[in-house]
Amino acid sequence: MIQQFEITLTKRPKGFHLITSELLEHIGKLPDTGLLNLFIKHTSAGLTINENADPSVRGDLNSSFDHIVKENEPYYTHIYEGSDDMPAHIKSSIVGSSVTVPITNGKLNLGVWQGLILCEFRRESSNRIVLVTIYS
Repeated sequence: MIQQFEITLTKRPKGFHLITSELLEHIGKLPDTGLLNLFIKHTSAGLTINENADPSVRGDLNSSFDHIVKENEPYYTHIYEGSDDMPAHIKSSIVGSSVTVPITNGKLNLGVWQGLILCEFRRESSNRIVLVTIYS
């Protein structure tokens, strides 16, 4: 069986944000076994799985991405939506727009230190829409 619906995530500032609990509140009861796929419907944000305990990891990820993909590069031609827009598109392509997590015994089968992370790459973002697909 396949279930599919959309979730609107709370607007967040630029950075890497742990969203596991918020997603699970919206999703509700999971099947005993299956797969959860999350797809973010935006080109300037991404989803990843990473550290869920120490918030400094998420801060370091944000700083590292800003170091790797800089704003105001002279070769950017897509500049109409602000200096952080083209870098946001690049970062989104690096991170990706979806993650898949196994479901075991009615719970996400994440590692002890893993959590679902929203990668918000714009300083002035909007609410983000995530398409949830559950395969059971």
